[in-house]
Amino acid sequence: MVAMSEAILQARGLRKTFAGFTAVSDIDLDVARGSIHALIGPNGAGKTTVFNLLTRFISPSAGRIVYDGIDITRDKPTVIARRGMVRSFQISAIFPHLSVLDNVQVALQRHLGLSYHFWRSARVLGSLNEQAMTLLDEVGLADFADTLSVELAYGRKRALEIATTLALAPRLMLLDEPTQGMGAEDVGRVTDLIRKVAADRTILMVEHNLNVVASLADTITVLNRGEILAAGSYDVVSQDPAVMEAYMGTTADA
Repeated sequence: MVAMSEAILQARGLRKTFAGFTAVSDIDLDVARGSIHALIGPNGAGKTTVFNLLTRFISPSAGRIVYDGIDITRDKPTVIARRGMVRSFQISAIFPHLSVLDNVQVALQRHLGLSYHFWRSARVLGSLNEQAMTLLDEVGLADFADTLSVELAYGRKRALEIATTLALAPRLMLLDEPTQGMGAEDVGRVTDLIRKVAADRTILMVEHNLNVVASLADTITVLNRGEILAAGSYDVVSQDPAVMEAYMGTTADA
């Protein structure tokens, strides 16, 4: 286990039961500060349920969640986000008929204390132009600032989602299937982007693409049927016979 001082996020005994069905059971999770931690597993393994529990979109039936030394087990999602633990879709709903720059400016309203105001005047948002352009440059979208978001290629839309997530200045980013549905070129672009933004942040990600996981993750937790099957580096978990059988549909002798 990671020591509390070294972990930015810890879960102990996390369980969720729906109408008598146990979706996840006795999950112990340690996310080391400054790391990229991947959560993987076959369909139905409980990955999304764990993400929803950690961010309090659903309440645990049992267990405890500690973020940066603070017990957040009963906190609301908005409170957790303000603490610096941000799940990408929490704030990254892209407005398709606004420009790329406008989308980031709206997300940056938090820094003006206007988090709950859906829209502000062009004068107010214009004051955030420099910050927004800095974020767009960080995710490689500066040249698309005036483009309507609906016109972006899929991979660049995901980059815009990451930019709006970064607008909340997260210390821990939770990314749910960041490369899902992408072609090879977009996968490479988003993988490079995640590596870049992780330089001074912690990342917890659910990801199905094992090549992405292998190239990015410092630590991997493998789920199967709502329980942790294995945890460790990619080299360790990829050679685990139980992981090979449950996740890849084969065994060590196959």
